[in-house]
Amino acid sequence: MSASELDARGLRCPIPVIRLAAASKGQPAGSIMSALTTDPAAVHDIPAWARMRGHRLVSIENLEGYDRITVELT
Repeated sequence: MSASELDARGLRCPIPVIRLAAASKGQPAGSIMSALTTDPAAVHDIPAWARMRGHRLVSIENLEGYDRITVELT
């Protein structure tokens, strides 16, 4: 299993989900990927993308000034 974190803070919809999708290509099943984002739409867009792709939403953490959205690739 591998884990990675994408810093998409300051980027507006739909860029965070597009960058996360691109970064996930070629990653093995079981990989954990997190996106750091300041865009409020990302807390809806990234879980929707994960659901459509069959990935598992692990968590959405509201941190100081940004969110960390974590998915497990399947």
